[in-house]
Amino acid sequence: MSTNYDKVFAQQQEYIAKRASGYREQALKIYPWICGRCRREFTRRNLSELTVHHVDHNHDNNPTDGSNWELLCLYCHDEEHSKFENLVRYGSAEETEIKSSTYNPFADLKERMKGKN
Repeated sequence: MSTNYDKVFAQQQEYIAKRASGYREQALKIYPWICGRCRREFTRRNLSELTVHHVDHNHDNNPTDGSNWELLCLYCHDEEHSKFENLVRYGSAEETEIKSSTYNPFADLKERMKGKN
């Protein structure tokens, strides 16, 4: 009976390790749980509403440093993809580049860390 338990336990550990290596889990470890557009903050309770957006829109481009990811709430993520689809479909009257989030949650990190000492 314990061998069956050991097998199930090993499978669960393998599943957890595989899942933790996914880009969503990596992004949630790297970045604060804040939408990069509207700045809405998230907790474990509503974390399912926070998505990982690929800045270059390539879901296969997942550098481990997170440089192609930004966390967006469901609404901002939908808006970002709508803008991109419209750009692809209709083009632009002027040459513009797609900019990533202007919000930097780490902008005052050094000052905030000083206050904790």
